[in-house]
Amino acid sequence: MHTLPQQLANGLFIGSMYGLIAIGYTMVYGIVQLINFAHGEIYMTGAFGALAVYTNLPDGMSIWAALPLMLAGGAIVSVLIAVGAERLAYRPLRNAPRLAPLITAIGLSLALQQAVFLWYPNATAGKHFPQLPGGPFHVGSVDIQTGDIFLVAAAVVCMTALAGFVRTSRTGRAMQATAQDPDTAKLMGIDTNRIIVIAFAIGGFFAAVAGLASGLKYGQIKYDIGFQAGLKAFTAAVLGGIGNIYGAMLGGLVLGIAESCSSAYISNIPGMQQLGGSEWANVWAFVLLIVVLLVRPQGLLGERVADRA
Repeated sequence: MHTLPQQLANGLFIGSMYGLIAIGYTMVYGIVQLINFAHGEIYMTGAFGALAVYTNLPDGMSIWAALPLMLAGGAIVSVLIAVGAERLAYRPLRNAPRLAPLITAIGLSLALQQAVFLWYPNATAGKHFPQLPGGPFHVGSVDIQTGDIFLVAAAVVCMTALAGFVRTSRTGRAMQATAQDPDTAKLMGIDTNRIIVIAFAIGGFFAAVAGLASGLKYGQIKYDIGFQAGLKAFTAAVLGGIGNIYGAMLGGLVLGIAESCSSAYISNIPGMQQLGGSEWANVWAFVLLIVVLLVRPQGLLGERVADRA
């Protein structure tokens, strides 16, 4: 269905997923100025962790009853990998030249892909993921699946909870202080290593939520889904203003809507038939990024130091 409301809705759904993953990028960058290119694979392992829990549950168990357990399983996997990566891979390189942790992140990304590939030998063709019952629901000319509702609801709940946590909790204020000036934060008695671990853990949890939501939406996961999703989420973080947690979600929504509308409508423009369709959606997404950065290099919302976390 190519109606404008449907394409906007599709963009909202996919953009919510990009935003959830992008928050992990922007939190880590806001604290330690590190681009964790392995974050896409943390999202992927969260999806496989949720699937592993589901496959070991009793037969006949309702998907609704299994959902909290799947989320817990995916979150444990993603958070452990994220925290382990910070402790074992990134912390020893914290004072090294910036290129060293960047290369390490790329190597970790490839290692996680291959680890899942070896653990699930048939993951190349994709693994079936359970889907939520019900739907599609018709709202005017828009069709909405149950998985779409879960995805948007999860994004709203996670973003609201994170905003409240960063603004009101003691740890949240410590995160803001560490993002603004790590050395001064240390002098004020803040354990910056603990704050950095918390940032990685929150990013891992959000990635697990996105991984679970993605599996429920599409009904399939693969060992390489993290590469493209991670790249798009990083693009969303830059688009919104890397280091800004609100910008990450906004960038995800803008990117998702741009992808959905470009794939649906550009092929209808005379002379542009070869440049439309879903296969060109990725290209137009990056064209949008380039245009925005040419006009506003700091991103849509810019980098507000007080909110970096």
